[in-house]
Amino acid sequence: MASPSPGYTITLRVQAPIHPHATGDLTTALGKAGGIVTALDVVESHYDWIVLDVSVNTSDAEHADAITEAVRGLDGFEVHKVSDRTFLMHLGGKLEVVPKIELRHRDDLSRAYTPGVARICQAIAANPDDARRLTIKRNTVAVVSDGSAVLGLGNLGPAAALPVMEGKAALFKRFAGVDAWPVCLDTQDTEEIISIVRAIAPVYGGINLEDIAAPRCFEIEARLRQLLDIPVFHDDQHGTAIVVLGALINGLRVVGKQLTEVRIVVSGAGAAGQAIIRLLLSQGARDIVAFDSTGAVHDTRDGLDPFKAWIAQNTNADAFRGSLPQALGGADVFIGVSAPNLLSGADIAGMAEGAIVLALANPDPEIDPMVAIEHAAVVGTGRSDFPNQINNVLAFPGFFRGLLDAGAHTITDEMMVAAARAIADCVHPDQLNPSFIVPSVFDAGVAPAVAAAVRGAVRQG
Repeated sequence: MASPSPGYTITLRVQAPIHPHATGDLTTALGKAGGIVTALDVVESHYDWIVLDVSVNTSDAEHADAITEAVRGLDGFEVHKVSDRTFLMHLGGKLEVVPKIELRHRDDLSRAYTPGVARICQAIAANPDDARRLTIKRNTVAVVSDGSAVLGLGNLGPAAALPVMEGKAALFKRFAGVDAWPVCLDTQDTEEIISIVRAIAPVYGGINLEDIAAPRCFEIEARLRQLLDIPVFHDDQHGTAIVVLGALINGLRVVGKQLTEVRIVVSGAGAAGQAIIRLLLSQGARDIVAFDSTGAVHDTRDGLDPFKAWIAQNTNADAFRGSLPQALGGADVFIGVSAPNLLSGADIAGMAEGAIVLALANPDPEIDPMVAIEHAAVVGTGRSDFPNQINNVLAFPGFFRGLLDAGAHTITDEMMVAAARAIADCVHPDQLNPSFIVPSVFDAGVAPAVAAAVRGAVRQG
């Protein structure tokens, strides 16, 4: 069973008898059931009974049910209500629109709306570039999804994708002051998606594509980049690649190896895997073997789509055809963007000395990090409850902040590499160690550093 986490916190409202050991009996029962108590408050007190709200981290929905039953089994205790705190956070959505101006009287209204706004419309009609200066376009990003690849959950559709897109928009605002808005499309037709995004683009300074399945996501991004004069960024690809490169830069510093010399095994040849491989190759990586669900990707394998064919042509020079565990023998780096529980401790033990393992499948990585760290020098995951969280929030807010500030029209590898190096350099040499190769997602210096690096790359480009 996975470890309890804040993602599965429940709050139980419990009626308990009045006796000296009541709260102790309650917390003991919760602990024996595997829960972690994070808060306990008395909400009502009476002569012979009290009502408590107790918050407990659990590992999943079944664990939450088991914990609730453990409390119900206590003599004299009664569970009135169980609230899932994650669902409570999402009630009514996570976003709202707040005007930047006050509308206090008629004068304000006449300037913000009619008749004064007509002059602004005419100015933009005469000079379309003024839209960046005089409207929300200068600071607004569309977070676009068709719901075809939501997290690791699969094709859930646009309505079920909306909570993720809301969260993404909230992160844009929290970490970089960027106003983002979810745009969930009720179509999974490539041409329709391209047409719709092209039609709404005048409102936005950038497009962030999210949770669109491969291989359609590649064509959608490429076509939109050709059609639009604003940057188009598929975060599942490039945000992941930027943070992985940043983590690998520091991981290699820790173990004293060079990117040009290491052997890298990548599990996952979809959107994220391909983008990671492209960025690593651009920085001099020479020995990469990639795997998909069928096996090793090599240029003699039949049935490869054009995107995996590109991987085959640019990696695996020796046409390795063995299994993933076999490929790890003697490898220096493992990067997983695929599926949970693919590897064992023995597989990691077979890697080279000073091995780096970045197992990023969520919520459960390719290998239990506590097992991996017994054999690897550096271990990172996508989870917040282990060291070295490789999280895209380190990249995309600051990346778009830099693009918007620079008025960028496109995105280049140089911008992504600059962002990755900025993330790596946010870890001071005095801080760098095997358990700290990337900065905290709450490090206030990361987004400004990434934004500055991107602005510099735009100017140089």
